[in-house]
Amino acid sequence: ATVKRSNGDPVTAAGQEGDEPPKEEPWETTLKTTTLDIEAGEFRGRRVSLWDLLHCRYIPEENRQELLELYGAGELSLEQVKTVVSTIVSRAAAAAERAGSQKGPGAQQGPGAEQGPRAEQG
Repeated sequence: ATVKRSNGDPVTAAGQEGDEPPKEEPWETTLKTTTLDIEAGEFRGRRVSLWDLLHCRYIPEENRQELLELYGAGELSLEQVKTVVSTIVSRAAAAAERAGSQKGPGAQQGPGAEQGPRAEQG
């Protein structure tokens, strides 16, 4: 089956023999096959690919883009990317855990927590 583009050139329809998925860059394949042991956050105790870590919630979009550009251009080594990513993930996960433990219900409760004036009263 062929499909005509708006410019009139016939194009082989998706799914036909000979179709190939878009080629990955070699550096992208390396990031997907390189795994790290992470001891932080949702990844604690697991081996996770560098690619997945780069795309996790702990890595801000602008940091991810910069790291991918620098690594793809050969300005950062694989070891440097591993170090940067694991540091960012560890710090962000630790900060999230601290924030979560402070916000949780009853976080301020314990012996003597009910003593003294409250800020809301007054």
